[in-house]
Amino acid sequence: MIVSVQDALDYIRKDDIPESVIKRKIAAVENLIRSETNNNFQRRELRFHAASFGGQLVGGLPYYLQEGDTVEVNGSVNEGLYTVTGSGAGTISLDKQLYDAAENMVTKVVYPEDVIEGALNLLQWEFNMRSKTGIKSETLSRHSVTYYDMDTENSADGYPASLTGFLEPYRQMRW
Repeated sequence: MIVSVQDALDYIRKDDIPESVIKRKIAAVENLIRSETNNNFQRRELRFHAASFGGQLVGGLPYYLQEGDTVEVNGSVNEGLYTVTGSGAGTISLDKQLYDAAENMVTKVVYPEDVIEGALNLLQWEFNMRSKTGIKSETLSRHSVTYYDMDTENSADGYPASLTGFLEPYRQMRW
């Protein structure tokens, strides 16, 4: 996960959000960042191969991985993003179930600090401002609402363009 559930809740400052909802929103923001930039943020020098059996990776936890780290699995039926939840007795536990495979290529994913901060800002906007999308100003006396345009110049993937500007340095060409 790009940010932990607790970090997101601390930043958003709302206690009434169910954990399942915040996890889903974090995953959605992470996927948005990766697809919008065409950047997988992999640290290729922190890569290893491991079999998966019984829903876990078989092998010891490399020194550079710890609980809470994000890894990307490629080259097998288990392709996708996972979060390391623990290790023990020669296995590595991930947050989602793995299918049995003879070999999985596992790469650590590391997000720069400004990308993490941008993800937190997107989450905060999602929970605090999404219901007010498009409202530029609102007056109570004689009730007046002014809307602004949500076109390609003012928005990106459903978020205000000012919130997604942090992605620009990380954009990579699509081939």
